[in-house]
Order: sequence, then C-alpha cells, then structure tokens
Amino acid sequence: MNKTKVEDMLIEMISPKVKEIEERFSKGEGLGNEDVNTLLLKSQFNHINHLDEKLDEVTKDVSNLRLDMKSMEAKFGTLESKFSSLESKIGEMRSELRLEIQTSINKNMQWSIGLIAFIVTALKVVDMIWK
Repeated sequence: MNKTKVEDMLIEMISPKVKEIEERFSKGEGLGNEDVNTLLLKSQFNHINHLDEKLDEVTKDVSNLRLDMKSMEAKFGTLESKFSSLESKIGEMRSELRLEIQTSINKNMQWSIGLIAFIVTALKVVDMIWK
C-alpha cells in the first residue's frame, strides 16, 4: 500500500496515544471519552486504508477489463471481416452455380429437342418407306 506523508504523519501522531490506551485497558483501567475517540480515529483510519486498497484493486480490475474489451473488439472486427469475405465468396459461388445450372439445362434442352427431332424425322422416314 502506498501511504502519503499525511497518512504516515497521522499514524505517527496517534500511535503513542493508542499504545498508552491499550496498556491501560489491558491493566483493567477504564477508558475516557478522549481514549474512545482516539481508538475510533484509529479504527476509522484503518477502515479508510482498507477502502483505499479495495479501490485500488477495483481500479486495476476496471483497467484490465477495458483492455480485455478492446482486445475483444479487435477480435470481433477481425471476425466481422472474415464473415464479410465469406459472404462475398458464397455470393460468387451462387452466381457460378446458377450459371452452371443454366448451362446444363440449356444443353439438356438442346439434346432433348435434337433427339425429338431425330425421332420424328426417323418415324416420318419409316412411315414414308412403309407406305
């Protein structure tokens, strides 16, 4: 924990009095209002130090969380560009597939029409020969 000069000065100011109060209390002597106030001051100072430590921890965690979020944003940006690239590739594949399907349909239609024309012509020739 990083203490300031004021914190060190406050601790030094009340430490002798706190030791004196602790010694008197351990001997069974009663405590006056000033003694209680001094102990409360020490307790509050310890509480403030504890809260400062926790605040430092929270600040560090928030800072780490910000770094993690920036890292995640960068990763999502990369992922977004990959999906965009994949989407364009899928679009290209669709166009190519449509072209292939259309070409296949056209070839099949040509062959079918040619075969029908051949059969009709062959049947006509057969019909003319047999008549």
